[in-house]
Amino acid sequence: MVKAPEAKRGFVLLPRRWVVERSFAWATRRRRLVKDYERYASTLAGLHMVAFVCLMLKQAERLMTGS
Repeated sequence: MVKAPEAKRGFVLLPRRWVVERSFAWATRRRRLVKDYERYASTLAGLHMVAFVCLMLKQAERLMTGS
């Protein structure tokens, strides 16, 4: 967790926050994850896991092929 400096007021850019927000944006590209359709939280967590595994596999494929 990144804590904001107490001496500064107003807008302060926190380092590396964009990584988390980018990851959530990638996850919401999956139609089923855009809204909460699931009855159980464990099902929703599993679907998020599948979505992120698919993203990681695509990135691994790009690294292996060199493109």
